[in-house]
Parts: sequence; C-alpha cells; structure tokens
Amino acid sequence: MASGAIFSSLRRRRSPSLEAFLAPVDLTDVALVQTLVSVATELVSLFSECFFFFQRKNSRSLIRKVEIFQLLLEYLSSSSTVLPPAALLCLKELYLLLYRSKILLDYCARSSKLWLLLQNHSISGHFHDLNQEISTLLDVFPIKDVELSEDVREQVELLQKQSRRAKLFIDKKDDELRIRFCSFLDEFENGRIPDSDELRSFFVEKLQIVDARSCRNEIESLEEQIVNHEGDVEPTISVLNGLVAMTRYCRFLLFGFEGEDMDIGNVNQRKSKRKLITQEIAETFSTIPKDFCCPISLDLMSDPVIISTGQTYDRSSISRWMEEGHCTCPKTGQMLAHTRLVPNRALRNLIVQWCTAHGIPYETPEVIDASAESFASASPTKAALEANRATASLLIHQLANGSQAAKTVAAQEIRLLAKTGKENRAFIAEAGAIPYLQSLLSSPNAIAQENSVTALLNLSIFEKNKSRIMDEEGCLGSIVDVLRFGHTTEARENAAATLFSLSAVHDYKKRIADKLGAVEALAMLLQVGTPRGKKDAVTALFNLSTHTENCVRMIEAGAVTALVVALGNEGVAEEAAGALALIVRQPIGAKAVVKEEAAVAGLIGMMRCGTPRGKENAVAALLELCRSGGTAATERVVKAPALAGLLQTLLFTGTKRARRKAASLARVFQRCENASLHYGGLGVGYAFASNSAANRDTSFAGDVSVPMSISVPVL
Repeated sequence: MASGAIFSSLRRRRSPSLEAFLAPVDLTDVALVQTLVSVATELVSLFSECFFFFQRKNSRSLIRKVEIFQLLLEYLSSSSTVLPPAALLCLKELYLLLYRSKILLDYCARSSKLWLLLQNHSISGHFHDLNQEISTLLDVFPIKDVELSEDVREQVELLQKQSRRAKLFIDKKDDELRIRFCSFLDEFENGRIPDSDELRSFFVEKLQIVDARSCRNEIESLEEQIVNHEGDVEPTISVLNGLVAMTRYCRFLLFGFEGEDMDIGNVNQRKSKRKLITQEIAETFSTIPKDFCCPISLDLMSDPVIISTGQTYDRSSISRWMEEGHCTCPKTGQMLAHTRLVPNRALRNLIVQWCTAHGIPYETPEVIDASAESFASASPTKAALEANRATASLLIHQLANGSQAAKTVAAQEIRLLAKTGKENRAFIAEAGAIPYLQSLLSSPNAIAQENSVTALLNLSIFEKNKSRIMDEEGCLGSIVDVLRFGHTTEARENAAATLFSLSAVHDYKKRIADKLGAVEALAMLLQVGTPRGKKDAVTALFNLSTHTENCVRMIEAGAVTALVVALGNEGVAEEAAGALALIVRQPIGAKAVVKEEAAVAGLIGMMRCGTPRGKENAVAALLELCRSGGTAATERVVKAPALAGLLQTLLFTGTKRARRKAASLARVFQRCENASLHYGGLGVGYAFASNSAANRDTSFAGDVSVPMSISVPVL
C-alpha cells in the first residue's frame, strides 16, 4: 500500500481539522511550544490507557516516544529558554509528527480487528516510518544549543539512540493469526468448509469476537475499509471480498440467528450508520460537484461510464449520442476508437456517497447483462462463492425451521447476499429459498415482509429465477398482495419493482396483468407513491403495455388515467408517454385516451419540454392516436394549439426516430380537411425529414422508443 494511503483514508474516516496537516507557521515561539504541549498531552492521555488488540508493541513504543517529547516540551514551556531558529523549525516538524502519530494510534485503536490483522505488515511499516522521521528530527535538533535540565537531556539523548537503532517490528503472534485467517479462505478455495471448532477457536478465543453483534460490526467495518482503500491495498479486492464472505458465514455458524435486534426503528438506525466518508463529503460540497455532472446533459450522473477517449459521461446520454450516429467524443471532438462503455465505479461510489450525505435520492442502475454484473463487484473467487454458498445453506435452513426472529434475520441476509452477483442469485434459488421467502410475504412482521419481497426482487434479476418465481404456486399473488397491502412503503415499492423485473419475459406480462389487483395497485402507486415508487410503477406499467392483450385490462384498472396524469411528472413522463403510445395502437385504447381531457395537452407539453426520448415517445403517441382513434381523435390533435411549431422544431432537432414520426404525423395532417390552414408552415422541416421518413410510415408498430435500458434496482 502506498505510504500515504493510510493517512488519506484516516482523514476520510475521522475528519480531523486542517490543523492536523499544516504546521502553525504563524505562531510565536511561546505559543508554538504551548500548542505542542497541549497536543502531546492530549495524545498521551487518550492512548496511554487505551487497549490495543493488535500492534500493541508498536503502539506502546510510539506512546513512550511522545511522552519524552511531552517532557521536553513541558520543560521548554516552563523555562525562559530562547530557542534558536533551527530548534523552532524542528518543533514545527514535530507538530506534524505528533498529529500523524495521533491519527495512526487512533486507527489502531478503533479499526476492525480483521482489517488490522490483514494489514499487519503495512501498518507496522507506518509505525517504522514514523520512527524514522522521529530519528531524523532528533538528529537535526540542536540539543546542545538548547538549555535543558540534565534529566530531560538524558531522556532526549536516550530516545535519539533508541530511534537510530530501531528496526521494523512485525509481531509474530499477530502475523500467525493473519496467516491462519487466510488459511481458512484457502480451504474454501479448495472446496472444503473449515472445521467449526477451529473457526470458533480463532474468532472467539483468539480475536475475542464473542457474539453476533460484534461479528456483524467487524463485517461492516471490514467492508467500509475495503471501499475506502479500493485499489491501493493488498490482498486484492477479490480476496478481501472472499474474507468478508467467510466471516459472514462464521457469523451465522458460530452465533446463530437469535439475539439480532430486528425492531424497525433499530433497523432504520443501522441503515443510516455508515456515514464515515459521507460526512466529510457533506461538509466539503454545498453544490453538485462539476465532475459529478454529465458533460452532455449537465445533470448528476446516475451511471457514469468511460469512453475510448478517457472522458466520462452518463451512460444514457452517451448511448443516445452514439445511437444517433455520432462517432466522436462530445467533449474533445476526437474520433472514438471503439464504442465500449467502461463503468467508472470509483466515480459512481463518490456520487452515491455525496447523494447520501445530502439526502438526495439516487437510484443505482443495474443493467441486466454481463458487463453490469462485473460492474457490481469484483469477479468473485471460488473461495467467496463457496463461502456464500455455505452461508446460503445456513440461511435457508433457518427460513425453513427457525423461529420467527431467525427467519426475519435470514430473509435480510438473503436479500443482501442476492444483491450482487449472478452466481449468488443462482445458487440461492437452486437451494430452495423462493418458497420460504414467499411464505414470509404474508408475515405480520414488517421487516420480514420487506426483506423477503426485496430478496425476491434481487433474485429475479437472474433470468432463470424469473421462471422459478412465476412457477412457484401462489408466489405471484403474494407479491401482488404486498404491492396492494404491504406494511411499509419500501415493501410496496419493491413489490412493484419485482413485477417490472418479472414482466421482462413476454409470456409473463399477461399473467401479471390478469392477477387480481395488480394493475390497479400499480396505477395507484404511480399517482400517490414516492418518486422512487412512481418510477417502479411506471416502468412496470410500460412493460405490461407492450403486450397487446393487456390493453383492456389497463383501461379497466385505471392505468390510462394514471399514465396521463404522470405526463406532468418529469421523473416518469418519458415512460408514461411510451406506455400510452403502446396503448393507443388499439382502437379501444385510443378511445380511452381521447376521453382523458389532459392527454393531448400532456403529450404536447412533453414535446415542448421533455427529454429527447420523451419527445420521441410523445409524438409517437399522438401519431398512433390519430391512426387508431379515427376522425374524432385526429381532429382533437389537429386543433391543439402550438403543435405546428413544435413539429417544425422536432423535424429539425429531434432524434432520427422522432423526426421520422414527426414527418409521418405531418402527412396525417396534410390529409385532413383544412389542415393546411394550421400546418402550412411545415414545408421546409417536412422536406428535411421526408427522405428519412419515406417508405417507413407503416413500420411504426415496432418503432416506439422502448426504454430498454431501464434497470432493475438492486436493494
């Protein structure tokens, strides 16, 4: 690990003041000495009685050195000694050394035991580096030119000699524990589960991790450190994730499932616990950082990706740019060597943390393909997979046979285990988790219900699991019941997201729509849900709309009304317009939309202010409304004010598909009686688009701007 990495991480973790890293150059001699006395005294008082589980000898040695500096500084403070310039320079350097010592000691006192164990060599190296700097400082300190008492001088000279002789010290006992810890991972790597008695001896007796709570805290702390140090530590992220997986297995093997506090208030409190990095970010930024915004859309990036020129854009923006035929970088103008999009994981982590710190909703996209799976986490090692498989076995056993409290804990852990990695999702379902999760959907316990429906959502992202969920008797009905009557908002929203995920399979769209109350509940969520809930609902309704046999059901359930209302909501308008464009293809659907007073006005409003894809969907909906709705619908659209100008603009500035649809709609108007009175000014724009639109007028059936990049959230 780079020598400065630990201190960089510690600044993120503890957020010490800027004084910690800048010498007080503007202080007078007396004030400087007094400040140093205060710093040294505070350091000694904080850590002299502190228990260090690891790095004991290195920590004690450093504290003793600081105690001698404290003795020297107190003498200088109490005497009237005039310090030479060289001594003052040394004291300013000492200021920095004391603060670095404080940070390192704090790190060793507060960090995860497992992390300290894994970084035993690296942290020992940091202690040695500090000792070398202390030795250098003492070598240049003009001790002969400073008036000191005999005993203070002897102490300083003794420290000087000891520092010169000091060598790198790595505690053999600590290192043996580190090697043993890694050896358990090797057993998983070779397909063997370590002996439970040996694991108990290691975690309980050696590390003093004695209960489920302390083990959970170790796991969370270890995960936090992995994120903080990503890319600058050994072992690799994949190996570290394997160690986390193994520790999670030990948590349930050794400490069982009882004793976990699953009260909803405490669960919510734990959700907001991890804010060590985000707190610093919250204090640093008051507006959206420029680097977090897409150069194309100027909006906060939800899925930052890197293109061949090294520039970062939001995936949706750069994908649309490429789809429109551009082969250059929007920012630099360079030709693209290839069109691959590489996820910028580090930047996305920073954006997520910034949003969390500022209370800004952030939906993490997960496109269902191989690249997204690798984006979610480092490639899992065999050891991690085997440890997760063993953990899943323990969890499913508790789902089947445990107490209600144990089942609740198990559901939560399966939810987390299924959060990343298609391998995890596959073997959890193969091991038989789905029927047990289904049984918890009707639980009176809000936490159990929420975790079970979210676990099913995460499992459903793996394609083969969709059929397992749909084929499980009563499972679809139970998910719909959670959508309708769920105990918490999150449970209802995640049920809607699950239906969206399942409806990706065409054969399931009709089954979902026919399930009693499903479409009605989605329509209600679209109208009264949270921003995230509305997004879940509209994407599910969009998918259901792509099945032609669902049109009548959508109308009867009030989905058309909800989609029309949603046209006025910027967050869901694009998908709502796309769904309406599908519904109005059928005469009965067009008739239902025409009856909605706000429908045409809402679609025209999208053409004016919507996103490029939203404008595309809006003009598509109006075109199909004219085609399927007959004379009444066409006249309704033709008489709409401002449409001519919007069509003119779209014919010049819209996407290729939008221009084509606008040209087709213009021809519809030309065939209408008296239409030229309203649309005579379309000539130039129509001619511009007509070449691309010619002979494609009848191809619209498969040409709605289907937002196939809509992602299934992983929660």
